[in-house]
This record gives sequence, C-alpha cells and structure tokens, in this order.
Amino acid sequence: MSFARVWVIASNVFLEVIRDRVLYLIALFALLMLATSVLLPEVAAGTEGKITLDLGLAGISLLGLVVAVFVGTGLINKEIEKRTVLVLISKPVSRTEFIVGKHLGLSAVIAVLMGLLSAIFLGVLALNGIEYPLESILLAILFTFFEMVLLTAVALLFGVFTSSLLATLLAFAVYLMGHLSQDILALGRLSENPAIQRVTNGLYLVLPDLERLNLRNEAIYGMQLIPEPLVLVSHILYAVLYTVLLLAIATLVFSRRQF
Repeated sequence: MSFARVWVIASNVFLEVIRDRVLYLIALFALLMLATSVLLPEVAAGTEGKITLDLGLAGISLLGLVVAVFVGTGLINKEIEKRTVLVLISKPVSRTEFIVGKHLGLSAVIAVLMGLLSAIFLGVLALNGIEYPLESILLAILFTFFEMVLLTAVALLFGVFTSSLLATLLAFAVYLMGHLSQDILALGRLSENPAIQRVTNGLYLVLPDLERLNLRNEAIYGMQLIPEPLVLVSHILYAVLYTVLLLAIATLVFSRRQF
C-alpha cells in the first residue's frame, strides 16, 4: 500500500467535504450555544450550567454523527453511481488504498469539525462563567471522536454494497444498537431461554460496544469516576481495532464488486 496515494485520496476527500457546506454546521452549533446561554438562565435557574454542558457535548456528538453517517455512506456509493470509480481503480490505486484514503479524509474532516465545535463550546462556557472539569470534558470529546471514526468505517462498509438511503438507515441502527449492546447482553442473561441468550451474546459480539466510548455522563454529572488510564487505553484500542476490522471487510466486499 502506497501512503502517498492514500494521502492524495484523503486530501481530496477532505477538501471536497469541507467545501460541501459542512462548515455551516459550525455556525448552527454556535447559534445553538448562544441561544442556550441566553434562554436557559430564564427557565432553568440554578441548573443552567449542567444543562449547557449536556447540550454542548450532545451537540458535538450529534453533528459529528451527521457528518460520519450522511457523508460516509455516500463517499463510495456516489463514486459507484457516477461510475467515476472506474477511472480510479483503472489507475495504479488498490482498493485498499481507496477505502483507507476515503476513511482518513473524512476522519480528518470530523477532527477539524469537532475541534472547532469544542473551541466554541468552551468559549461559551467561559463567557457565561460556568465551571466545568476541563480534563473530563476534553476526554469525553476525544472519545466521541474515536466513536465517530468507528462509525465512519461502519458507514463506508454499508455504502460499499447498498444504496445511500439504506446505508444511512443501517448506520444509524448500528449507532443506536451499539449504545444498547450492554443492555441487550444483560437482557439475555436475565432470560432463562438458551436460544435468546445465544442471540444476545452474538449481537454483543458483532455490534460495536459504543458505550465504551461514551464518557459524557461522567464528565457532566460525575455519575462515576473516570476509568483508570489503562482502561481508557484499552477502550481506544478497541475502537481502533474494530475500525481496522470494518475497513478490512469493506475492502474485501469492494474488491468482489464488479463494475
């Protein structure tokens, strides 16, 4: 695999997506945070700090999810529908380089987007004099980024073999079920039916456990202590390995497609 070719593909994806009105999401988030800082003191006296933290982190996660899913599912599917993929794969570009380049390019967009949203979020907190645990907030945002990187790989995988609409629905389903995977496993353990237990265990093994990457409640409400550094590293490795596995499957499926 040539890193030079991967870099070219990733750079093209980055510039294309940045130009495709993604930065309007930053303005939308800024307006949301300003509206929150103005309206909340009037309706939620005494709790506006927690609510602002909650809305800010939720907004960063939601907008990152929108980009990862809606853009990710169309990155390859659009190339297939327009037949421009024929030009790309006819050149000395392997399908692995093509998939990895697309993923890295969109991941870079999400990194820039989340970085700018985080700066706006922290700026609004500072202007309103809201106290917050900076280390915990930044850690929650970092893990949200790894979650979006994983979901980008999910979106690319579905976009390889199905339509953009169906791929989007499937990616959102994985997001929702990924956050419920631990509950699904617990439900199976409560059941006395071995068949149900096998199904729930299988779902837990197949679906990504996205709750490993969700530190937002800990950062905002202090519901539990932030995990130990070794546990945090293991969660990051989990996200990275799962992402690599998804990209490998996407490459395998893409290599078997006939154009």
